[in-house]
Amino acid sequence: MNEDQLAKAYVVTLSCPDRPGIVHAVAGALLVAGCNITDSQQYGSESTGTFFMRVEATTIASQSEVVAALEPVAEAFGMQWNLNPVGRKVRTLLMASKSAHCLNDLLFLQRSGTLPIEIPAIVSNHRDLAGLAEFYGIPFHYIPVAPDTKEQAEDQLRKIIAEEGVELTVLARYMQIISDDLCTELTGKAINIHHSFLPSFKGAKPYHQAHARGVKLIGATAHYVTAALDEGPIIEQEVIRVDHARTPEQFVQMGRDVEGRTLAQAVQWHAEHRVLLDGNRTVVFN
Repeated sequence: MNEDQLAKAYVVTLSCPDRPGIVHAVAGALLVAGCNITDSQQYGSESTGTFFMRVEATTIASQSEVVAALEPVAEAFGMQWNLNPVGRKVRTLLMASKSAHCLNDLLFLQRSGTLPIEIPAIVSNHRDLAGLAEFYGIPFHYIPVAPDTKEQAEDQLRKIIAEEGVELTVLARYMQIISDDLCTELTGKAINIHHSFLPSFKGAKPYHQAHARGVKLIGATAHYVTAALDEGPIIEQEVIRVDHARTPEQFVQMGRDVEGRTLAQAVQWHAEHRVLLDGNRTVVFN
């Protein structure tokens, strides 16, 4: 058996107006391409009337042959859809400012093979994390940002994204507000992480503010980036309990741990094509 005859695994993701016959039509098209479905999940959103589906299948057919089989179905049902090889590494740009915890977690998990991403570059508006990038052997781009240079800085960022073929941008504690125009360009292709207190405890030292108020739960939220600051569609959240015996510094450390885990989980789900946008919400398939 030569390499062309070996079964390959693909993942199909799609969304379209909900109506009868979608699952049957998709399954039939995959059968035409000689596919064996190994996993299938679907969801119909009552609030938006949209149907979502994620299917994994194996076949000896080429990717172009699977695409050709699915295209008539996609056109008939008005689908937005994608077909990707299972396990294909998503080219991911990481951005951070001074805090290293989220960046380090992603770099370690990628190197260990846990995250199906490849990281062509790291961008920062400070030089503090250059040594971490060097340790992992990843090019580091220092792009300072000031009110009068913000537009030029974002143009530099756009150039890196284009030249490196970046498919996903991750703000791993990147402490700069991205312009509305760039947010629009990165719709569904950029993930941010922050503490889960918002809209409370805005500004500096949110964990210290939470400690002063006697908060009993702290956590983190990972979401897609939108022009509405920190209000994009949520991908993942995690909370942990704290009590009166914890110090503000312990709040900060525990918060960092949760932020790292939550962001890594969101990146993994996105890279595995498990997250679909439903307006200002997400559908996340297991």
